[in-house]
Amino acid sequence: MAKPFYRLQRFLRRTQLFLLFLGVAYIMAGSVLLLQRSSLVVSQRGGGALPPLPSLPSPPRALEAPASRPFLRAPPGVDEMPDGRPGPRWLASRNLEIRRLRRRWFHSLMSERDTPRVDHSPMQRKVHHKGTYIGCFLDDAKGRALKGAVFYDFRKMTSTMCQDTCSESGYQFAGLEYGSECYCGNRVGSSRVREEDCNLDCKGERGSPCGGVGRLSVYKVEEMLPGQRRFRNVRYRGCFEMPSDPTAAFLFHATQWNLTLQSCIEACTDKELPLAVLRRPDCYCGFASLSFSLQCPVPDQHCTLANTSMPPAPPDSRFFQVYQTPVQDSRCTEREFLPEKSSRLVALSSFPGAGNTWVRHLIELATGFYTGSYYFDGTLYNKGFKGEKDYWKSGRTICVKTHESGRREIEMYDAAILLIRNPYHSLMAEFNRKCAGHLGHASEQHWKSKEWPEFVDSYASWWASHVLDWLHFGRRLLVVHYEGLRAALVPQLRSIAAFLNTSASEERLLCAESNQDGHFKRPGGRQADFNPFTPEMKQLIDGYISAVDQALREGNHTRLPQEYMPR
Repeated sequence: MAKPFYRLQRFLRRTQLFLLFLGVAYIMAGSVLLLQRSSLVVSQRGGGALPPLPSLPSPPRALEAPASRPFLRAPPGVDEMPDGRPGPRWLASRNLEIRRLRRRWFHSLMSERDTPRVDHSPMQRKVHHKGTYIGCFLDDAKGRALKGAVFYDFRKMTSTMCQDTCSESGYQFAGLEYGSECYCGNRVGSSRVREEDCNLDCKGERGSPCGGVGRLSVYKVEEMLPGQRRFRNVRYRGCFEMPSDPTAAFLFHATQWNLTLQSCIEACTDKELPLAVLRRPDCYCGFASLSFSLQCPVPDQHCTLANTSMPPAPPDSRFFQVYQTPVQDSRCTEREFLPEKSSRLVALSSFPGAGNTWVRHLIELATGFYTGSYYFDGTLYNKGFKGEKDYWKSGRTICVKTHESGRREIEMYDAAILLIRNPYHSLMAEFNRKCAGHLGHASEQHWKSKEWPEFVDSYASWWASHVLDWLHFGRRLLVVHYEGLRAALVPQLRSIAAFLNTSASEERLLCAESNQDGHFKRPGGRQADFNPFTPEMKQLIDGYISAVDQALREGNHTRLPQEYMPR
């Protein structure tokens, strides 16, 4: 009896081991298949140096609308939608599944583009620097060592990059702090501290000192002879009437009979002043102020020095040309998170391409507080939008960027600033961003490809539905038109600051006006007559414009500017 029992016991033990072996083999086989699948996805995403614009997601055939669908034509009127909100019946045909597909494509494109690429190349410990290293200096928000321009790169900052940036902007000194922040100036305004205090390496250059906590590693950039310096970001602001007392309105004045535009800009840049005011032989430098505002330009024919090769103008001192120097207005560069967490969540909502980043830049300049984002964009974080990495519900930012629509996404916010821009300009701006980033331009191949009409067909309806959703579900709205903000910047910023329950001093408002473009305007735009829209596209978009304008009128909001209206 014992012998059969012993044999049964041995059999069960062997069976247990065999089953354990089968389980381990099954798990290993599943892991191998999973790794193969993930590597296949990575290889599919990673090929080509210049990947084409991802194709728009096509709706399922059951959801596709034939060309005869009413919403593809300009709608004859506005009816009630199935969910009870006012709006065109042709927008109801946009199935929820299509919106989810488009949103998923939008988010995946942003996350793939902003994922940092890891560089596995070995870092050199001995780094050769341009310019001359001056030393380690004290630096804090109340007393900056260098009071000129400020730049950020939280992943690839190097001393050479900082020095080149400051040199191109006309500065003599470059300073690095926290391993990623670059400050420029023409004089060092703080005391020297121990070299051991500058103990942080540059993010993109291991072994190179990039300041420390409240400490600045300062370099003297390479010398350039007067007249050979080339400045970037010099911009003509227009012709203005001179204030009654120019000596009180400006901080610097020089008289030179052979004065040129270049020499006046160099003088104002050396003084670290953002405005160069020119009428030969006089050159004034200063800030925009209550005594001299940039809000009321006059026709250019009043200024006779449009060309510096012309002979001196008649002795009429009433009108002067005004240029923006490369120097940033330092009165509003300091920003911080809210000192106390806000219990009210405010959205800054817009359709993509409507200027959301530009308005965030203006709000931060005017209020001094960071703005947040429902997403994370590494490019914007590197531009100094530190709220990008903050949790969007933290309550530490003054408002939160979002492109979302739909009742659930909208009702998460207690209030919202709804930014609206001409859909023709918005569509072109968003297509440029998707093809070439925040400051780039799409190529001729992109505009002529099939991706452009597919983009318009998908995104034009999104422009309309985004506004209609926020008008219907938004709890408390401030409607801001992009074109109106450009035309009357300071009054509009006052309204926005009041809506956000914060104050914006006159000095910060004037500073925001002086720095209004920042680094967020595409340089060298297309010709004014460039028009990639076909008659069919215009008919489609004009129908959406009429529907949105009617919804704004019924909600007692400011209607669309006249230039939007179908022609």
